[in-house]
Amino acid sequence: MPRAEGATSLSHVIDQGERTGAPAGRAEARAHWIDRDTVVWQTDPALRHTLAFSPDGGIAVGASGELTGHPRIVRLAPGTLSEEQRSRWPHLAGYTALKVDRRDAGLVRQALRGQVVAVARDAEGGLRAATGVQIPGVLDDLYAAAATAPLGPAGRVVPRLALWAPTARRVELALYGRSRTVHPMRRDDRTGIWSFRGLPTWMGREYTFLVTVYSPAAGRVVTNEVTDPYSLAVAPDGTRSRLVSLDSAALKPPGWDRLAKPAAVPQERASIYELHVRDFSASDAGVPAGRRGTYAAFSGDAAGDSAGMRELRGLAADGLTHVHLLPVFDFATVPERAADRTEPDCDLAALPPDSERQQECVARTAATDSFNWGYDPLHYTVPEGSYATDPDERTRQFRGMVAGLNRAGLRVVMDVVYNHTHSTGVLDPIVPGYYHRLLEDGTVATSTCCPNTAPEHAMMGRLIVDSVVTWARQYKIDGFRFDLMGHHPKANILAVRRALDALTVARDGVDGPSIILYGEGWNFGEVANDARFEQATQANLAGTGIGTFTDRLRDAVRGGGPFDADPRVQGFGSGLAGAPNGAPANGTAEQQRARLAYYTDLIKVGLTGNLRDYVLPSGKKGSEIDYNGSPAGYTAAPGEAVTYVDAHDNETLFDALAYKLPQDTPMADRVRMQALSLATAVLAQGTTFVHAGSERLRSKSLDRNSYDSGDWFNRLLWDCAAGNGFGAGLPPRAGNADRWPYARPLLADPALLPDCAAIDAARARYGELLRIRASTPAFALGSLAEVRRRLTFPDAAEGVIAMHVDTTGLDPRWRSVTVVFNATPWACAQAMESLAGRAVALHPVQAGSGDPVVRRSSFDPASGTLTVPPRTVAVFVQS
Repeated sequence: MPRAEGATSLSHVIDQGERTGAPAGRAEARAHWIDRDTVVWQTDPALRHTLAFSPDGGIAVGASGELTGHPRIVRLAPGTLSEEQRSRWPHLAGYTALKVDRRDAGLVRQALRGQVVAVARDAEGGLRAATGVQIPGVLDDLYAAAATAPLGPAGRVVPRLALWAPTARRVELALYGRSRTVHPMRRDDRTGIWSFRGLPTWMGREYTFLVTVYSPAAGRVVTNEVTDPYSLAVAPDGTRSRLVSLDSAALKPPGWDRLAKPAAVPQERASIYELHVRDFSASDAGVPAGRRGTYAAFSGDAAGDSAGMRELRGLAADGLTHVHLLPVFDFATVPERAADRTEPDCDLAALPPDSERQQECVARTAATDSFNWGYDPLHYTVPEGSYATDPDERTRQFRGMVAGLNRAGLRVVMDVVYNHTHSTGVLDPIVPGYYHRLLEDGTVATSTCCPNTAPEHAMMGRLIVDSVVTWARQYKIDGFRFDLMGHHPKANILAVRRALDALTVARDGVDGPSIILYGEGWNFGEVANDARFEQATQANLAGTGIGTFTDRLRDAVRGGGPFDADPRVQGFGSGLAGAPNGAPANGTAEQQRARLAYYTDLIKVGLTGNLRDYVLPSGKKGSEIDYNGSPAGYTAAPGEAVTYVDAHDNETLFDALAYKLPQDTPMADRVRMQALSLATAVLAQGTTFVHAGSERLRSKSLDRNSYDSGDWFNRLLWDCAAGNGFGAGLPPRAGNADRWPYARPLLADPALLPDCAAIDAARARYGELLRIRASTPAFALGSLAEVRRRLTFPDAAEGVIAMHVDTTGLDPRWRSVTVVFNATPWACAQAMESLAGRAVALHPVQAGSGDPVVRRSSFDPASGTLTVPPRTVAVFVQS
């Protein structure tokens, strides 16, 4: 199937003396047609401007500077931008505005279905400049009615298809079966939508669209065979769309329509476990071989008794509420048929723990093996086929996975990646230059790694909303995590929220308002600092109830940042408080103390839910604490913070501690620091989030970006006898080679391999933290007012954080809860005069803990002093 690999458009800018004979419209597009009346361009307003268009292309700059190809002309006159236009297009606000002559208004739709070139001439008629034209704005204006018209495949018995392709000359439906038949589709000029009504016998058959359209990349009219951007099912590897009704009984596992979900929780009470479908069972011997790494591992008789499912049920019993699945939509980088994949052929387990050979072997098959994180979308609203035992069973088995997780007591979050696509080959051939964000010269922006989409354009934004609603209604998804959400307009994410809130159990089978939303609110790239629209970034989403990951507490606990040249920079949870590792990157003793004090404030802000208006003991608001030039506190309510210390990105927490703690730190103390670090996220206000396996000391052998590192470096081991993944060899050269000098001595050290006692202890401590969190409303106060009224930070020693929550009238059992995080290697005595004479004891969960150290925590009622052992988090309750 021919696919354009880029939406690079358009033309060629010339000066008076340049004569190339090159086709105009092939290289750059520096003019922007923002609505039916207005074109903007960085051009001399004193020149005379027109739009030249040709239905078939072929406009070129002749040898004498004239435009060849017999173009027709749309006249432009000098104009100004309104305030509304400047607000909508802030990155173009300083451009010269040109207005379409009213006499030529009838040519606009015709022009947009061919090649369009902006032309500037001097007073004598000499050609001074010519450039291609970016057209998303004018398409959104002219075809605004498409925003509410039916799109995509529909119909339970009789299939109906609708494709938005306003610039196409012709669209045909190619239907596959025993033979290929082609059917002309009907165009609605008001919406730009092409539609077709099929026959009941077509259900189950594959189809594509043949879109005949002017392609700026090709410089001519082409016919592209494309899949449906609204596909609900596809052939293996996404080669063709498939006609299905998701209401068909054949696509539902038993009991799907009667599925009972675990009780919903508000976002500030959510506890989330980030999990990769393949990781979950690829190394689980309790799952039948043919089901490992698939949706089927989460359901069915054998899978129900697997080690992984036992772990998930146990975590749910402890208080975990949601499983967050890394991308499970149809993505591009894993062959969907198992027979088409190639796995590493080395005896990886037999190689030395610090060898380069493991990563060399994994790299040889990385492009065709079974593993990828999946952040490379093909079809947004189709389950990934490589996770099914047969890609043709993907829909039923995906639903079976959701049902299995719900039966285990867990709600399900999908990781969605609407900010980019794997290539421009799915969307751009349908409406060239529309679905992807173009830079000022017309090239496709790739700041997210891959071709960026443009959710600020109406129909791309609508595609996102429609896709999310389909996942919620048809697959009963309970939450969505948006990848690089800061590349979305805030308005787009709010539209998603409104669409979900409108879903009801009676009409749609799901409770839309209970569906949680959160994402990466990072601020970078061509959209940074609201350059093109108000972004869905951390600060901008305050007050919306939509969550964002907070990197503030993460960095303070771990130390340094994800991109440090020296990974040994220490933090609150990795030895900065009393266990220096001697790395020069940590600075002098005075610098370390200053950084520890700063990190302590960052963690306190994180414990409040990153509230911008909470006042710390220092007298500063959360928003007045600096974090890399931005406010540390930015939320309006604690539920808008997703607090974590590790995720799939960057090293696991165990690996970060391996780099940062002194190498001779005993394993028992490493387990304590793992638990203490996790506790800062679990016992914080807001949503708590953990990477799967961190409760079991999971390691990726120091790999900081394991997206394509195969099953070997991404192993999730449920059997503690198999270890935790540490010492699997040097991590892949790409992205890690500069850290190999630090990694080699660590990987070769057998003392850094945890045994079953260490892994079981880590799991037990995390479970206790979840049970403590779930047992009291102290850790889910829900609002700024409640946090201000109830939560305080008593003075504490260096390397210690004390957090006191008054639960009077909130918790029938306890009047207060006090948490002491002691990150130092010595016991601390925390003075709490307000508790003197009170009935205070260790939380019942910790009083019955299998950890003898935390049980030594004590309270002196005479002085009100809490004593906490080294490297311990202790929770005290007042009866």
